[in-house]
Amino acid sequence: MKTNYVFVDYENVPLKSLERLESEQFNVRIFLGPNNTKLPIEIVLAVQKMKERAEYIVLETPGANALDFHIAYYLGIAITTDPSAFFHIISKDTGFDPLIKHLRAKKINVFRAASVEEMSCFKQAEKPVVAVVPVTPSLTDMIKIAVNWLVKQKLAKPSTKKTLLNTLESITKSYPLIRPEQVFEGLLKAGYISISSDEKITYKLPNLS
Repeated sequence: MKTNYVFVDYENVPLKSLERLESEQFNVRIFLGPNNTKLPIEIVLAVQKMKERAEYIVLETPGANALDFHIAYYLGIAITTDPSAFFHIISKDTGFDPLIKHLRAKKINVFRAASVEEMSCFKQAEKPVVAVVPVTPSLTDMIKIAVNWLVKQKLAKPSTKKTLLNTLESITKSYPLIRPEQVFEGLLKAGYISISSDEKITYKLPNLS
């Protein structure tokens, strides 16, 4: 299983819990600014529990975008050492997005989320799977489809049994349970077509205009 490296901009997103990041696949770095002198006990205990998989990165000197540059630096190190992993920046700061776009163009799996709960790996896991069941129309419906198509052809309708079967095959190819011969027989029995001894087709189609 690939590692998910999580870089938390704590100045921007003060976490309340690391519960969702406690499994072995996550490696967490929490970036603290000079003013982040107090942390919730839940965060402290979670970091202790994760041992070497979690650490604090503390900025001692304030500065414009200083924490962002630190995150970018440690992100670069992680990408260099484990380029096939997944990397998540937890921040509401959209200033990271140009860097993320550049890295993704290099086939690096980097994402930004405004919270741990919104991380791409969790959103994918929670997305419901909807089974798509192809619907095969009944033979009666397929005959109606064929009739509608033939009416629209006007004078360009197939003139022989062979060419009509070829046309019906193209109409039914998406529905393997229905064969073109079945539709042909249905058209014949319903009186929409008649066939001569030399397999010429005569049409008696409804006026759908």
